[in-house]
Amino acid sequence: MRTAILIYEGFTSLDATGPFEVLSRLPEADVVFVSPDGGTVVADQPRFALPTVPLAEVTAPVVVVVAGGSTTQRFLEDEELLGWLRAAHETTRFTTSVCTGSLLLGAAGLLQGLPATSHWCELDSLAVFGATPTSERVVVHDRIITSAGVSSGIDMALVLADRLESPEYSQGIQLAIEYDPQPPHDAGSMEKAPEAVAAVVRAVFDEHYGPSWAQRVADRS
Repeated sequence: MRTAILIYEGFTSLDATGPFEVLSRLPEADVVFVSPDGGTVVADQPRFALPTVPLAEVTAPVVVVVAGGSTTQRFLEDEELLGWLRAAHETTRFTTSVCTGSLLLGAAGLLQGLPATSHWCELDSLAVFGATPTSERVVVHDRIITSAGVSSGIDMALVLADRLESPEYSQGIQLAIEYDPQPPHDAGSMEKAPEAVAAVVRAVFDEHYGPSWAQRVADRS
């Protein structure tokens, strides 16, 4: 079963490797990392990179996973990448995203009129593409599944394992990777994080990544 995990320069490592760790354990799994030009693709954190094959060499995957990253906005008008997504979606069993990868699904026209999620810093930007933003961790709509920020890609991949194999098999994978999160703090969303912490993290994002796509579109008009 061919699964294509789409990454690009500046992707977030766990967006790609979290789903890989789950989906590579499915029966007859054939998981490949793809990128616009192929070759080694560097993540948005230093010293991490993955080998990929070019988009053109991967046709009709059963599953597509689109990773997010700090550079996603650069690819929202990349017609080669968006065209590949549209073509792949015609035949996938599931087209999915992690974090800001959902913006690429939106830019490809795949989220029009659908509920969808993303990382909190770009959640409102989904409306630019005609989607209905929701802060749920994983949002399932028929063949399209979107997930929130970074770590939620593991949850999304386990949802996929449910549907591609069985709930019992998905539970087996969860146990095999000992996915039993017990963080020391309950601060994993903007709704739960202390107000002071949320303000600091938002300021850091604003400084390093600049305005959201929704803000950039508003500024153009």
